[in-house]
Amino acid sequence: MLPTFCSQRGHATALLLFLASLHITSCGKLLVVPMDGSHWLSMQSVLKQLKENGHEIVTVAPEVNLHIKPSDDLYTLKICPVPFTQAELEEHFRHFINGIFDELSFLVMVVERYKAIRKTLEMLFSTCTSLIYNEELMRYIEQSKFDALFTDPMMPCGQIVAEYLGIPSVFFLLQGTSCGLDSEALQCPSPPSYVPRILTTNTDHMTFAQHVNNLLMYVSEFFLYGFLYSPYSSLATEFLQKDITVVELLSHASLWLTRADFTFDYPKLLMPNVVAIGGINCAGGKSLTQLA
Repeated sequence: MLPTFCSQRGHATALLLFLASLHITSCGKLLVVPMDGSHWLSMQSVLKQLKENGHEIVTVAPEVNLHIKPSDDLYTLKICPVPFTQAELEEHFRHFINGIFDELSFLVMVVERYKAIRKTLEMLFSTCTSLIYNEELMRYIEQSKFDALFTDPMMPCGQIVAEYLGIPSVFFLLQGTSCGLDSEALQCPSPPSYVPRILTTNTDHMTFAQHVNNLLMYVSEFFLYGFLYSPYSSLATEFLQKDITVVELLSHASLWLTRADFTFDYPKLLMPNVVAIGGINCAGGKSLTQLA
């Protein structure tokens, strides 16, 4: 029987209690290296609960960003300079969003999407490089003696920092946004014969044609992995002074908090250090009568 919606809310509550006990006898000191955009908006509900339980939170963010702003009552914000301006960032995302609604031929659409995604990746990668090679900021982070690091693995920069500091890391991610790297890093079985891939409408019961489609999507993930994450493998190897891949980096995480809700999703295998917290997406929601 699939877990109920209420059980997912219960998992979210259990998660917050777990994070609130980074130290059993004392409050913890948490370093947060977030992903900007909607990823950050979802993460804030966890940070709010941690702060209410007395933990000290320091958030590291690029000077130029969309949503990560100072919040004296929630966290201390440390910023690092990046090689692009606020105007350039906002113009890029405005162009990216508007391009979704443009009526273009298939070939032109593919080219334009590729260029937009490439530009986004370049900005994210330059942000990561600016962070880890900022000597003043990294010196502050080292001297602060953090107990754990909280990050979104879609941008592996946080895990590079955790590896450098030698501290445990907690991941907060939306299921399916990491091109299958979560299953690979966790060594969790995810056979394409049974597990639908992201961007398909398949279920865990597929026809032959859907099986073929699912397999093709599975194969494409390897190309997406190289496109999205290979620069971070080189960056991590250079910064940490040891050969390491992104998959190996992610495999060192202590806990994975995945925003999956099996009330709406198909059932799948999870490893012991993975917690499904789909209910957290409903935090702060209003009833239909309140919205009317």
